Amino acid sequence: MIVDIALKKEVDHSYEIVIDALPQLTFDRKVAIVTNPKVAGLHLKYLLDNLRADELYIITVPDGEMYKNQVSIDAIVERLFDHRFNRNSLLIAFGGGVIGDMTGFAASIYQRGIDFIQIPTTLLSQVDASVGGKTGINNRYGKNLIGAFHQPQAVYIDPYFLKTLPQREFSAGVAEIVKMAVTFNNEFFEFLEQADLSEEQILTRVLAQAVQTKAWVVSQDEKERGLRAALNYGHTFGHVIEKETHYKTYLHGEAVGIGMVMANRLALELGWMNDSQVHRITRLLEKHKIPTTYVITDVDAFYETFYLDKKSSDTTIKFILPRGIGNVEITDAIDEATVKGVLEGFVT
Repeated sequence: MIVDIALKKEVDHSYEIVIDALPQLTFDRKVAIVTNPKVAGLHLKYLLDNLRADELYIITVPDGEMYKNQVSIDAIVERLFDHRFNRNSLLIAFGGGVIGDMTGFAASIYQRGIDFIQIPTTLLSQVDASVGGKTGINNRYGKNLIGAFHQPQAVYIDPYFLKTLPQREFSAGVAEIVKMAVTFNNEFFEFLEQADLSEEQILTRVLAQAVQTKAWVVSQDEKERGLRAALNYGHTFGHVIEKETHYKTYLHGEAVGIGMVMANRLALELGWMNDSQVHRITRLLEKHKIPTTYVITDVDAFYETFYLDKKSSDTTIKFILPRGIGNVEITDAIDEATVKGVLEGFVT
């Protein structure tokens, strides 16, 4: 006997990304802002001046990638239960990528899913992490291995928040912008080579282009079954670097920048890039003070960690590599010896 559960239907997860000064936000339901002490100290008053809700609560979690774990999720969810949040309630992610990922994940699991919106405060989260509905936490096996796709109801990108962003964190965000240009848009890359991101109008233009690129990719492949995986250029290597350094040495964007350099070396070895293209990408990263070097201490251990990547399987490792600048290829057909040969170049 076969009983068919007919669940085939179109689900509209569309939402708007507003790139402008934060508008007045009014909600006739319970709302919790999830943030960290650093962001709250700098910007919480600005948000509260533009926010009204039936009931409003502030939930703070410690700042840093090392706190992006189940302990923090439990703390968020328990506060929601304490204040009797229900399925009509709303979470607001107010911070960088770590806050966005954790808030989205908490929203995805609380009472099997409630609404949330993103108000990203770092460049990296504005151009990448807040867009697309990827949520999750880290564990001892690696980064973002526990999570869910849970789209926000809206994203509000206010360049005002970047005024207090330390230069190092700003540069980490630029790495994600470069990633999108290398993989999808040669003209955008050429523009970035000449652009002065300290100019407000230029920065706003770059924000818009990066967000449009990410939004287009997500609209084609919401749950990363194909094209969206290309946005992980630099991440396959970068996640290993983050894990090896216990998430304490590099910001996420910095590790991705180094990961792009490693991916480019592999693409060069395969004949998919030339020396000039590799040099241009490295030069653009270095222009924004993004790290481009890393010393591998154990090639075999570094290689084995690739298998913990979400895109890989038990027997194959999936790499995202540029084909020149403006094109990208996703492949799991690169032999171990070739990859390890490239990694050997980072031993000294």
